[in-house]
Amino acid sequence: MHFLRMTSFCLSDATSVTASANTSSSAPFPLDSRRSVPARLLGEPGPDEAGLLRLLQSAVRVPDHGKRVPFRFVRIAGPVRERMGEALAAIALRRDPGASQAVLDKERQRFCHAPVVVAVVAVLDPLDRQIPEQERLLSAGCTCFALLQAAQSMGFGASWLTGWPAYDPEVHALLGMSAHERVAGFVHIGTPTAEVPERDRPDPRALLTDLVL
Repeated sequence: MHFLRMTSFCLSDATSVTASANTSSSAPFPLDSRRSVPARLLGEPGPDEAGLLRLLQSAVRVPDHGKRVPFRFVRIAGPVRERMGEALAAIALRRDPGASQAVLDKERQRFCHAPVVVAVVAVLDPLDRQIPEQERLLSAGCTCFALLQAAQSMGFGASWLTGWPAYDPEVHALLGMSAHERVAGFVHIGTPTAEVPERDRPDPRALLTDLVL
């Protein structure tokens, strides 16, 4: 594992307060090697109790306007993964009575590949009129991405997925969610069982423009 040491201090000019931010080094950042591992390629072992808490310790270090902490986590691990799969298959059949056996079997396996799946739940208090809901939802989304990075730093593979279960009221009920909560994502974590090739990435030069007034 590689760690980037960051030394913070106060500066008198307009430069960053992070010592590593103004270097001219062209060395790659740890984030440059990040890639998602498909859930079907994630196997044992996954993070244990202490390991998962360590991952979440890093994942909660996200921008959070107003310090609302608009997120929480639901762990799906062990035998409950199979029970969740059976529940998903039953819900899928109610949604589509003509669903094939192959489709239902896929739903049964949805959470059974990775040893640990973390449902990241966005907590969106409807009485909060100060911080826009969109900002709170984005904070929850940031924890999903931070959890991916933390997992890779610890030597695991991970994938941030949603799919129809993220938006289904019956699934929300299974997760113990209230009416003002949403699923920001399901983060699947485990040990990669195969090498995942790099994929094409967008060229930032094609995405960057300057404001002209």
